[in-house]
Formats: sequence, C-alpha cells, structure tokens
Amino acid sequence: MDLLEQVADKLAQEVLDATRMTGNDALVDEVKKTIGASSTTLEEAFMTAVRIRRAEARGRDALRRLLKNEKLD
Repeated sequence: MDLLEQVADKLAQEVLDATRMTGNDALVDEVKKTIGASSTTLEEAFMTAVRIRRAEARGRDALRRLLKNEKLD
C-alpha cells in the first residue's frame, strides 16, 4: 500500500468507528468535504476506502448469518 492508500484507509477506519459510536452517518460526508477542499486525490482514496470497509462489514455480516443458519440445519 502506498502512502495515499495508507492515509486514506486509516482515516476511513477512524471515521467509520466514530460513525458507529455516535450513530452520525454524516461524519463521512463532512470529512469528505473537508479533505476534498485541499486534496481531491485523498478525497477519492478516502471514499474508496470507506466503500471497501463498508462492503467488507456487509460481507462479514452475511457470512455470520449463513454460518448461523448452517448450524441450525
């Protein structure tokens, strides 16, 4: 991972953690606007990392549900 991806992913993780703790989904958009004002490159990498992390979470949730159903059968 290059520096851009590392910075974007770390920020995405922190913002998503804060979103889960506060329930405030607008945090992602606020951070996106803030970093986009000075670096569109970082903004794009941040949003990519957010989408990847959210998709990963949905995938893990689906796997847990599937495994739970397997144990019940």
